[in-house]
Amino acid sequence: MALEWVVLGYAAGAEAIMLLLLTLPGLDALRRGMISVVRSALKPMMSVVPFCLFLLMDIYWKYEMRPTCDDEHACTPSEHLRHQKSIMKSQRNALLIAAALLLYWILFSVTSLVVKLDHLQQRVDKLKKRDD
Repeated sequence: MALEWVVLGYAAGAEAIMLLLLTLPGLDALRRGMISVVRSALKPMMSVVPFCLFLLMDIYWKYEMRPTCDDEHACTPSEHLRHQKSIMKSQRNALLIAAALLLYWILFSVTSLVVKLDHLQQRVDKLKKRDD
């Protein structure tokens, strides 16, 4: 199960790095190449969304199937500690899912805005040349 979370962490990290390279000022030469790389990577990275939904269902299933300690002395201290660790891991994993989905959405939005900005800049340049 840990491999799934590692893959999701790497995907979120890659999204964050691409977003950072697209939005840093002063990297215009690099930005043009990054736009093409990011646009070609967005479709395969769309698989993050169903993967996150699957992992979210996994967290929910583990939450529903967890052992309960209804009575005060029904669980041993080690079982109680294991249950608390499981809750902490589930919360951490839910944050990772939210971060991956949010970063994908922001990357998609920023990429489309940068592409639109480039097209508008090209139109402005054409109009300036035509007026001269």
